[in-house]
Amino acid sequence: MSARQTLADRQAAFLRSVLDEDAPLPEGWGNSQTAGMSVYRGNYRSALVGALENTFERTARYVGEGPFKKVAAHHAIAHPPSGWTIEEAGSGFDATCAQLFANNPEVAELAWLEWAMLQVSNAPETQPFGASEFGPATAEFRDEDWMGLQIEFQPRASSREVRANLSALWIALEEDASADRPDPLLEMAKGCIVSREGELPTFQIVTTGTARAFDAMQSGASYGEAIMLLAGGDPDAEAIQQAAVQAGAMLGEWLNEGLIVGVKA
Repeated sequence: MSARQTLADRQAAFLRSVLDEDAPLPEGWGNSQTAGMSVYRGNYRSALVGALENTFERTARYVGEGPFKKVAAHHAIAHPPSGWTIEEAGSGFDATCAQLFANNPEVAELAWLEWAMLQVSNAPETQPFGASEFGPATAEFRDEDWMGLQIEFQPRASSREVRANLSALWIALEEDASADRPDPLLEMAKGCIVSREGELPTFQIVTTGTARAFDAMQSGASYGEAIMLLAGGDPDAEAIQQAAVQAGAMLGEWLNEGLIVGVKA
């Protein structure tokens, strides 16, 4: 082995060999290490596939054991976990499903939902900022304060637009892979918000506008900006007024559901 080869170089060569059977083995390896690598490589991939099966139980039931193992092995090789725990193997799995199940978009959305539910369940504990706290905090607000209002949501809560019939699929795939399957797709796109109710992860199907507003405000948009987002492009005064009413109802729902943990103007 070259004296100039560092520990980092050796570790990188080892990882390349684990992930890619065609990659050259680390410098200085003999026959015994070469034979051992094939065993280690198999154990490594098996562990990652097993972790993905545990994380994406409903997705696995939906597509079947054989197809799931194939897509899981592909993901494990192409996207090895970058974190310290094996659960991180699931990061980006929905994108892999979108690529390999391109004709079945519900598969990727179901995988996204399972990953989002896991993420929010592992989020730090927070106290909801409910209507009883919100009223006094905003009692002296002027119009400009309302327009500049920013909301802090539960840690790791997330949203996206979906076409999959997620509510029905989630129930149907709870335990029995052979249960009657609902129509996999909705007639029109909806939104999905994933959050936590107490200690348990949950999700709700909402309008696409609500999901967009949630995502925008979670990324730092103000209440006024959310209203304009709901109003659509080049809105007139009536559209803005309707959007303001919609935003008010949306805000009330978020407070009642415990999605909000803080506000600032």
